[in-house]
Amino acid sequence: MELKSLGADRALSLLDEFKNFALKGNVIDLAVGVIIGAAFGKIVDSLVKNILMPVIGLILPSDQGYLGWKIVVGAKEVPYGLFIGELVNFIIVAFALYLFIVKFLGFVMKTKQAAPPPPSRQEALLAEIRDLLKAQRA
Repeated sequence: MELKSLGADRALSLLDEFKNFALKGNVIDLAVGVIIGAAFGKIVDSLVKNILMPVIGLILPSDQGYLGWKIVVGAKEVPYGLFIGELVNFIIVAFALYLFIVKFLGFVMKTKQAAPPPPSRQEALLAEIRDLLKAQRA
């Protein structure tokens, strides 16, 4: 009977540990960040595939826009237009992340760093005593 109780306690302990881990703020924040990142990726992907690359396809025309950009070797095709579309997609995502992380968050972090508070009366007295002791040694 005690063995069954010990197993049930271990299972409940494991469940409690998992609940504490899964419901911590950091894990939830990470999950939200991943979901927003995936949505942002879809928006950028749509921007590249539906707006930017067709405009580029108008500049450099072919039968199917950039989708038709291919190198044909024998019976095989190498669709380099699709690769260029994915490359443009990556560059836009990387640039947007750079702007957000480096520029925006860097600016926010600089504004949060305020000047240190003035020393307390005790700290000022201790500094004065330190300076007097240094002067006496010299």
